[in-house]
Amino acid sequence: MSLLVVGLSHRSAPVSVLERAALSADAQIKLLQDTVAAEPAAEAAVLATCNRIELYADVDKFHAGVAELSTLLAQHSGVGLDELTPYLYVHYEDRAVHHFFSVACGLDSMVVGEGQILGQIKDALATAQELHTAGRLLNDLFQQALRVGKRAHSETGIDRAGQSLVTFGLEQLSSGAPVDAWLKGKRALVIGAGSMSSLAAATLARAGVAELVVANRTFDRAERLAALLAEQYGQRPADQDDLDVLARAVPMESVPDELTRADVVVSCTGATGLVLTADLVAEAVEGRTGAPAVERAADSDSVRSGLPPTSVGSEDGCPLDLSAVQGAAVQGSTGFSVMGEAAVAGMDAATLEQHAAWVDNGTVDRREGRRTPEIDTVAVAALAAAAATLGRVPERRRPEPVAEVPRPLPVLSLLDLAMPRDIDAAVHRLLGVRLVDIESLAEASADAPMAADVDQVRRIVSDEVAAFDAAQRAAHITPTVVALRAMAADVVASEIARLDGRLPGLDDKQRGEITQTVRRVVDKLLHAPTVRVKQLAAEPGGAGYADALRTLFDLEPETVAAVSRADDDSRDHSSAALGGLDFGRENFDSNNFESAENRGRA
Repeated sequence: MSLLVVGLSHRSAPVSVLERAALSADAQIKLLQDTVAAEPAAEAAVLATCNRIELYADVDKFHAGVAELSTLLAQHSGVGLDELTPYLYVHYEDRAVHHFFSVACGLDSMVVGEGQILGQIKDALATAQELHTAGRLLNDLFQQALRVGKRAHSETGIDRAGQSLVTFGLEQLSSGAPVDAWLKGKRALVIGAGSMSSLAAATLARAGVAELVVANRTFDRAERLAALLAEQYGQRPADQDDLDVLARAVPMESVPDELTRADVVVSCTGATGLVLTADLVAEAVEGRTGAPAVERAADSDSVRSGLPPTSVGSEDGCPLDLSAVQGAAVQGSTGFSVMGEAAVAGMDAATLEQHAAWVDNGTVDRREGRRTPEIDTVAVAALAAAAATLGRVPERRRPEPVAEVPRPLPVLSLLDLAMPRDIDAAVHRLLGVRLVDIESLAEASADAPMAADVDQVRRIVSDEVAAFDAAQRAAHITPTVVALRAMAADVVASEIARLDGRLPGLDDKQRGEITQTVRRVVDKLLHAPTVRVKQLAAEPGGAGYADALRTLFDLEPETVAAVSRADDDSRDHSSAALGGLDFGRENFDSNNFESAENRGRA
């Protein structure tokens, strides 16, 4: 059996596809059940976050596994297989382990180095264990990934390379201003009470918002989160009483009213439809400002509408090609005067003289505060002198000032971290509203700088992948070694029983001494080859040593398989007893072939 991962993420698929392919909790459960019921897969786990959907499985056939997992992802996501396939990626065996450890360290996250992924991996493992779809391989893989991720954060400065998706989104909303300074004193509304929403609420509280309102469909969960925030952030030391946070919970029905009071809104729910429509946000803006919310015009239209009128098209006898000049004026970003320097740039000397004579006739620029004919006459005379020398007026001219159209500052800042989205994308067209969502975060993070610590984390990932592979190869031979020792124990027991028949006069002390001696002889004979075969099995290509042992000692395949099943059962019981996680041992010992509870898990 071999590890296979099939998935899609923000790196392989547009947000629109990720949004449609998002899996609900029920869909994830059904996907896991159907995966282990399929022929190629023996184990399965799903890692589903706001920007990735990955299906991990232990399969016996690569091509059949890829086809089956891809089909199941398409069926349960609701996106057709033909449409989904171009965005899927596939990793197998060592590459799958490397990919997963990179994900656990935050190297594959939208915000490099973010630590939320570790909690999401824990949740994915817990779900697979609860449904009994995670066996030996995926239990070891996920628990090792948790340890690798924690090691990366504790041994390197990867935390400095990035931050949580919440913090990154708030930075985008603040437009470069320090987040704490921007948020201080603002009123915040958090919609949802899950892990991401809780992180957002805590981030807002630490930043010093004046009021924090939590809304959720299950009001009890909103109340619990608000109470926790009030307890943790509501009481400050005397010298920091200006940072007190008022936290309260409201039902979802109160969201429209709370929108009229909020300055910042963070939404991350599991809803399949929109939570905040454009009409609802427009009404909230109107409730805050007292004026109807209007949509922004296109940028080009906004600039044109704010420009002063030009004199193009109304000057009789002008030697310029007015249609060409008018086209330039429309395409440009400034007002255009047929008497200014921009009009005569590039003109040959003869045409320039005609233009100078036309200017001398006294045509007036109709814009107030602009040039007079006398000023333009002097300028044209100077240009004529230059043209006589160069043959034409130089092209390089100082541009006329751009007419800026003032825009209102946002009165409502929205951060949508849900997948599929909670907030209608159309709200970004409303004046006074700023929206940052997963799609805009993906674009903003594409050019984010990478910290030097990322290279160190990559080295950690490579080392841990090699260690994991060695441990898995070594573990592959464990059932064979156990079966060999069991066979040897049976031989000893049989010979002792035969000895009892031949020498019935032996007392218990004599019989015990003989039994102990025979067992020591067998143990010494088996010790060196079994220890050596474990070492060799941990090296690349070591899987063949298990076959060699089975052949040399004539071990029955059914016996080895029974040992493997017994080991898997002991792992399941151990995982259940430990809540699925065991952090008791820091280092993974590739030479330890005892049961799962003694091997240690990250």
